Amino acid sequence: MGQLGSILPLILLVVVFYFLLIRPQRKRQQEAVKMQNSLAPGARVMTTTGLFGTVVAVDNEDVILEVAPGIETRWVKAAIGRVIAPGEAPAAEDDDADESGEDKNESEPTADRNDGQDSSSKQS
Repeated sequence: MGQLGSILPLILLVVVFYFLLIRPQRKRQQEAVKMQNSLAPGARVMTTTGLFGTVVAVDNEDVILEVAPGIETRWVKAAIGRVIAPGEAPAAEDDDADESGEDKNESEPTADRNDGQDSSSKQS
């Protein structure tokens, strides 16, 4: 009975690691593979390096992305990090310039707005 008492904490530790680390990681890997295998032309994607593009074609293990009009690059499916939903795409920022061409947010110099101090070094 004494040996079981000394081995029991080790067994519990293994079980905890399985449920907290190993099992969730496997689930994420399976979801990523499922997403990568379901890629179709026309889908907006983001690569693991942060490059946004539109899927043009899907080969066996390759995906051709159009990153700008007329610019196509070839990527491995595993490099696709996620598919961007249509409502999730970043919206174009509105132009804050008025009719005179002057930007409303930059009408006075940064140094004047911060009393001559850089905002990163200003202490509160």
